[in-house]
Amino acid sequence: MIRRIKVRTKAHDDWVDITREVEEAVRAPEAPAEGVVTVFVPHTTAGVTIQENADPPLRGDISKALDRIFPWGADWSHCEDNAAAHMKAAVVGSSVQVVFAGGKLLLGTWQDIFLCEFDGPRAREVIIKLSP
Repeated sequence: MIRRIKVRTKAHDDWVDITREVEEAVRAPEAPAEGVVTVFVPHTTAGVTIQENADPPLRGDISKALDRIFPWGADWSHCEDNAAAHMKAAVVGSSVQVVFAGGKLLLGTWQDIFLCEFDGPRAREVIIKLSP
């Protein structure tokens, strides 16, 4: 089973919690009773990660750390001006997998799934694939 969702990011660097949408997919009547859900972003300047959901400033701290490692305006050779976004996406990654059972994601207490925008604001697509 595959679902596609659209996510509209609001800032140049943005973290959008997509856990609810992924949970809706594993609760769908056609979903397997248990398995693995893969969450994939088909973009080269955005990523997806699992991170703490209780302290929003932490996401800003991670973004600041990525900015220090991959600064905008550095002497990158990429023909567009968004090389830093590509590098951040490469480090964060384009997919995560989560085990699910009984219509529930088996995430830890403080974990949520986030689309990480590095070159926004943009309209993004997220692909959710459930496998038994």
